[in-house]
Amino acid sequence: MLVDKKIELLDRLGRFMLSDDAAWLQAKERASQENPWFTREFIDLAIQHIAHNYLNAERLQEWLQPYLSRLPQPSHPRKVGIVMAGNIPMVGFHDLLCGWISGHTLWIKYASKDNILIPFLVEKLKEWTDEPLLIHDAELLRGCDAYIATGSQNTSRYFDYYFGKYPHIIRRNRTSVAILDGTESTDDLQLLAKDICTYFGLGCRNVTKLFVPEEYDFRPLGRSLEAYAYFMDHRPYRHNFDYYLSAYLLNHQPHQILGHVILKPDPALFSPVSVVLYETYADPDQLKQNLPFSSIQCVVGKGFLPFGEAQFPGLQDYADGIDTMEFLLSLN
Repeated sequence: MLVDKKIELLDRLGRFMLSDDAAWLQAKERASQENPWFTREFIDLAIQHIAHNYLNAERLQEWLQPYLSRLPQPSHPRKVGIVMAGNIPMVGFHDLLCGWISGHTLWIKYASKDNILIPFLVEKLKEWTDEPLLIHDAELLRGCDAYIATGSQNTSRYFDYYFGKYPHIIRRNRTSVAILDGTESTDDLQLLAKDICTYFGLGCRNVTKLFVPEEYDFRPLGRSLEAYAYFMDHRPYRHNFDYYLSAYLLNHQPHQILGHVILKPDPALFSPVSVVLYETYADPDQLKQNLPFSSIQCVVGKGFLPFGEAQFPGLQDYADGIDTMEFLLSLN
């Protein structure tokens, strides 16, 4: 299938995702029932992001411009296995998009926690064309020529063992941080609250760690976080909050409560759901030099990614900074 035809179908898919099609509404409802972390609010947010930022013909054409000379159907199509994550709704869509546009045959292992929405959309694309889509479901990925796998630190070791001898992209746990200097406006902090709380903090682009000046006043941030106080009505989130609060109290670990968020001083980067870690700094230049970028997906703050944009990557914002399209096109 020619690239122009694929762009046309993807643009149509984006418009479909924003529609009130009855079957699509049922799929969204089923996804929210099977995974309590996939609330309708966050499913719809992911849909809007994908439809507007990924599945717009003009944006697709602009993104693909550097690759166009290599984008006709590959002379030697490969069998590419994709293992998708399931931490936030449709987080694997970008890999699917890159794989399909590159012209290879895709075999996809969907995450058990997110196996409704993307398969539904793949079937919709198949309905709209008589040409083979070359996208298949797979419970086990064997005999592929290359692999793209996203998972945790533990599963990445499994991926390394089984896929390491083939061309591959293997993604491990990452998280995002914010660097504050104490001059943030109310609007800045409201947007930072979005970076922290969107998708309950489950995404690699969620801010889980704050770097702040010494004697930083957290009260303004606490007021901004109040917009997400309703998280305490969400049973799985409240369970996490109660569990970690009890653990910190029993172990006499320093912490403070900002509404529905537990704020804890800690040198680590990764925090559990309902907890945000922080660390003070004296020299901002030294801090920037010492950041462990191999574990960081985004840095939010003045001079970095603007507040409020962490969860809205563009087509060219590849996970872990690895150009997925370049990897796929190099397989020819």
